[in-house]
Amino acid sequence: MADEFDVIVIGAGPAGENVVDRAVRGGLTVAIVEADLAGGECSYWACVPSKALLRPVDLAGEVGRVPGLSLGEIDASKVLARRDEAVSNYDDAGQARWIDNVPGELVRGRGRLDGPKRVRVTSAEGERTLTARQAVVLATGSTPVIPPVPGLAEAAPWGSREATGVKEVPERLVVLGGGVVACEMAQAMHGLGARQTTLLVRGDGLLNRMEPFAGEMVMESFTEAGIDVRTRTETVRVERSRPGGPVTVHLAEGPPLEADELLVATGRRAATHDLGLDTVGLPENAPVDVDDSMRATGVSGGWLYAVGDINGRVLLTHMGKYQARIAGDVIAARARGDELPAMRDLAGGYGSPQVVFTDPQICAVGHTEATARKAGFRVRVVDYDMGSVTGAYLLGDGYRGRAMAVVDEDRKVLLGVTFAAPGAAELLHAATIAVTAEVPLDRLWHAVPSFPTVSEVWLRLMEAYGL
Repeated sequence: MADEFDVIVIGAGPAGENVVDRAVRGGLTVAIVEADLAGGECSYWACVPSKALLRPVDLAGEVGRVPGLSLGEIDASKVLARRDEAVSNYDDAGQARWIDNVPGELVRGRGRLDGPKRVRVTSAEGERTLTARQAVVLATGSTPVIPPVPGLAEAAPWGSREATGVKEVPERLVVLGGGVVACEMAQAMHGLGARQTTLLVRGDGLLNRMEPFAGEMVMESFTEAGIDVRTRTETVRVERSRPGGPVTVHLAEGPPLEADELLVATGRRAATHDLGLDTVGLPENAPVDVDDSMRATGVSGGWLYAVGDINGRVLLTHMGKYQARIAGDVIAARARGDELPAMRDLAGGYGSPQVVFTDPQICAVGHTEATARKAGFRVRVVDYDMGSVTGAYLLGDGYRGRAMAVVDEDRKVLLGVTFAAPGAAELLHAATIAVTAEVPLDRLWHAVPSFPTVSEVWLRLMEAYGL
């Protein structure tokens, strides 16, 4: 006999866990299915371990800017040990207890849709069929993309999991890609001992979805640190003669590169493979289209939802959790026949904050100048040299940074803000509030920043605008 729950969630990462929490708060029973570790990619192989690896490198840069302080060599073995602690030594017992205490039921195994409101779970113990009274929520995240370069897949390259879970830092590392994962892991590995680190970027620069100056500042920092960044570079073939041996990367121009490891960080795709989407009339191997309540479109009965990376809207953990909170509340409200909670259009992801934890840190929320103009806004851009703020000078010699605000000239509100500076991540939430709440500039001007802090840059941006 099939087990029945009000809600069944496939995927016990941060997004899936938040659905459980909100649906149970709404009075519903929930089962959550996971084939790997409860807690998901972010907890064990992405956000948490990568920041544990980057923190010593970030701190070394900060100490190096303060006269009178010195920092010796980073002990990579201790950093990796702390990384292991941060990921609970890849043991999800704590996450499983959290789910149990919500309470929800954690079902171990591979979950797959098996028709409307049905999920078939396959594990070493056999098969189990779950049935949902109200909704099924897909929260399976995304998986790395391996480009179709001859020999690349056969060379067993690193993905993000292998990079964040590294046991021994390679002496020579080649990284394919110029996005967030490529930049963060290149800097982390280089700082921890990869003395020969090379980024191969097909495009013209780094972090091309952000304001151009952000990628330029990161590239300058990388070059100063000894990281070799090669833009407009095409990889045509990869070879590895034996498992664990050196890897050779052949380029369209110039001599081949030899490295101990090759990290591929060229993007991710929605994890929909073998999820049974075909059993409910949806295409496989494509993101699941959803409305603003996270309910899948094109599925009769309105019982299927998708949150996080799998819907392709915004591939960021915190936004997946936000979507999950919306979905959990909506499912509970619909089950009770209540009015739905307030929702916002997330299709473009322009209210989504993001931090790239390099040195300098790149922090952005809302539109860039380019996306704002493309969307039809009449914009004005103001920027400011963050290094000229007194609080920044006090943080150390050679502090360099830049702040840029994109203003909607018709409504006099911020459409987007970008910071590029050491330690700028903690400035971002103020920008997120200003952008998402659409705070008028003449009111924002009265939000007086403390002196001497780097946040005084807010006053300087207002003054640069003319307030």
